[in-house]
Amino acid sequence: MTTPSGDAGTASPTRLEEEGEIAADYLEELLDIADLDGDIDIDVDHGRAAVEIVAEEGAERALDRLVGEDGEVLDALQELTRLAVQAKTGDRSRLMLDVAGFRAARKAELVEVAREAIGRVQSSGESVSLDPMNPFERKVVHDAVAAAGLTSDSDGVEPGRYVVIKPAS
Repeated sequence: MTTPSGDAGTASPTRLEEEGEIAADYLEELLDIADLDGDIDIDVDHGRAAVEIVAEEGAERALDRLVGEDGEVLDALQELTRLAVQAKTGDRSRLMLDVAGFRAARKAELVEVAREAIGRVQSSGESVSLDPMNPFERKVVHDAVAAAGLTSDSDGVEPGRYVVIKPAS
């Protein structure tokens, strides 16, 4: 297991680092029960604890079961991990979980989708609605839109909630 970046050996861990450690312990137990091999990386990213289960060399496909189709199992595992952290700390966690780089790859895809939609909004001056997305995916798009100086909203009801990108006012 790797620890958060920075000198965690001498200073007391921050609340987010503590969340990561609790999550890592929970996930290590899960990996043992499921008889899966993987390392746990812990970090703090954009004000959230970030934990990733990293496949050992040659065992990448074994972790696919923890991702599921379109990340559905990963979403559920993230919620369970957040609940495990909350049970230990008493506070709601916004921890982000990734397995074998699935979310990182999806984030890169979504940034590209957002860039294309932003280009359409900028050239047409009209709003563009994207396909339904889960909360993680919508957050990635909202961040990309904000960075481009445009605005966006989420419309609809889960699971059909989607992002609408609007021209700058």
